[in-house]
Formats: sequence, structure tokens, C-alpha cells
Amino acid sequence: MPRAKEYEIIVVGAGSMGMAAGAFLAKQGAKTLLIDAFHPPHDRASHGGASRMIRHAYGEGKDYVVLAKRAQTLWEALETETGYKIFERTGVLGLGPNDSPFLQETIAAAKAYDLPLEVLSAREVAAKWPGIRVPDHFIGCYEPTTGFIYSENAIQAYKELALKNGAEFLPDAPVHSLDWQDGFVDVQTPAGSFRGEKVIVTVGAWAGKLLSGLNLPLRPVRKVFGWFETPAGLYDAPTFPSFYVDGGDRMYYGFPNANASGLKLGRMDGGQPIDPDRHRQDFGAFASDEADLRAFLQTYMPKADGPLIAGKTCLMTHSPDSHFIIDRHPENENIVIACGFSGHGFKFASALGELLAQLALTGRTDHDISRFSLSRFNTKKADG
Repeated sequence: MPRAKEYEIIVVGAGSMGMAAGAFLAKQGAKTLLIDAFHPPHDRASHGGASRMIRHAYGEGKDYVVLAKRAQTLWEALETETGYKIFERTGVLGLGPNDSPFLQETIAAAKAYDLPLEVLSAREVAAKWPGIRVPDHFIGCYEPTTGFIYSENAIQAYKELALKNGAEFLPDAPVHSLDWQDGFVDVQTPAGSFRGEKVIVTVGAWAGKLLSGLNLPLRPVRKVFGWFETPAGLYDAPTFPSFYVDGGDRMYYGFPNANASGLKLGRMDGGQPIDPDRHRQDFGAFASDEADLRAFLQTYMPKADGPLIAGKTCLMTHSPDSHFIIDRHPENENIVIACGFSGHGFKFASALGELLAQLALTGRTDHDISRFSLSRFNTKKADG
């Protein structure tokens, strides 16, 4: 039996975080193999759909701000280095009741880190963006220096950087198992077995399956988003912002009409629990796919309630507390795990790629990742 080819680092899952990690590893001269079950960028996982929001004043917790700002710097550097359009500065507008915990944390984060944030009344929101209709008790939190990332461009750019700097890429090769002996981690795929001194596992919704022995508390769900035809000028980038709305029992997010794509809209909560192997592009399979989106438009942006241009599905993988899981494998510290991004991870992919490369190469990172430890779920971590 031929001996498995050996690498310094193997990245299992070359999507959002994995492709970025591969680019940083290759740039530092590490002998790197990127493996993916599909052929990224693609629409089978969590990065499809053209765009992902980036905010700095962070309603999920102000301790994300430093990571978000580092990610912004790295996204802009990627655009400069590769020539791909990566960042679109539209600003981000958050809307919700004055007492919304999410908006109050957003305001607190802006104050703590001296971030530009305009807090607007409902009347001021309507005056600034006539396409928006909100109740009188709503406020707006507008962050003018932010916007969105062209997600598929970003992954393509990182892929080209990784390959340019010597990384190898194995697409369409789902990893069946990870085994370890003699200081190496063996990665088993239909294309054969590969050996890594270190392995980074960033397989998104498949993390629970590949790392089944850890009983990771992950819940993959099927999510949808759609693009809608809008009147000329009213919802167009860059004058109309990327946005999110805390509606109390529901939270929505969306993007302006950019490049004649239409206004894009999705819902953060809800979705159908799913086995990721059964995920398909089947927008419209549930009546709620389009109905939920139209209910939002009719309430908050009635002039955007035009014909549906296109609808897509993606996967979102929740952790119990909606915070990330980034740690070393409790049984083998040569395996770095990153998963459970809970629908708000992509904006950080550039910084997390840098972070994961640091962890794999040196066992340390410049970023504070204590919040993301497996230990919060009572998972035993290896010493060292």
C-alpha cells in the first residue's frame, strides 16, 4: 500500500474560514493541502449568495469588535492584492425598538470603541431613506463606514492566493474520517489518504458528523434568501444601506440593489433543521420561504415588494449560545476546530483565516478566543 502524501498543514473544508486559512498558511511557506467536499465557491454550504454583511459595532457582543475591525483591514488588503471587488461600502442600518437589547449592545459597542454610529429616530430614518417604513417607537443605528463583502469573490480571491503561493487543492473529496498515530493526522477521502502534521477542520454544518466523537452541540438549519425587483433609485447602493431589523420575535437582514441584482433579503431566525447531506437548492419547497420575506417587505419596505427575481437556500449552523467554537481537539492538540458560526461568521472569515493559520503553525494566536472555547460546553480539552 503506497504511503500517504504528507503535508505540514491540511485544511479540511475550504469554504469561508478554510480557504482564508489556506491562503495565510501558503503565504507563510507552509506545505498546505486544502480539501473540500465540493468545489468552492459554491452554493451547497454557508457562503453562497453573493454578499455577506460586515458590521463593527456589534450587537452580538462588544468583544467581537476588535476581530471585526481586523477582518475589515484584511478584506481591504485582499481587494488591493488581488484586484477582486471584495468590499462594498453602503453603511449598515440597524432598526428596532428603542429598548432592543441587540441595538442597545450595538450602541454600547460603538461607545466603547469610539466607532462612528448615528442613532436616529423613526422620523429621521424615514426622511433619510424614503423606502423604509417603521413604527414611531423604532430607532435606527447607522454605521456609515461598513457595508458588505462579496462572499464568493472573497473565496475565489483567497483560493487564487493560496494556489499562487504553493498550496495544493483537492475539491470534490468529502473527508470520511480523521485518524492519528505517530504524530500525524491521517485524513481519509475517496481520493485517498493524506497525512498532516496539523489539521484545521472548518467543515461548517458537517462538523458534527466528521467530529461525531465530540458530540458537538451544533444544529444545522436550512435558510433562504431572495432578491426582489425594486423601483429605480429608491433601494440602490450605495445610497441605500445594508440593513437588519429586530422585529422582536423575528430578525431580518438585507442588502441594497447592487449591480442590478435587486434588493436581497433573508431572515436570521427560524429555518428548518436539516441533515447537511440532504441540503438542496430548493427555494419554494416551503410556503414560508417566500411568504416570510414578503411579510417583512410589506411591513417595513412596501415599495420593495416587487416580483421575486431569484431565491436561494444555504446552511446555517447554530451553537447553543450563538457564539463560535474555535479550539484545539480535546484528544489531539494538532487538530484545530472552527465551527458553530451561527449565521454571523462570514464577516470575520479573513481574520479567522489568519487566526487559524497562527493556531496551526504556532499553537497560539494574537486574537483573544477565550469566548470560543469548547470548555464552555463541558468538553474536556487536551493539556498543553
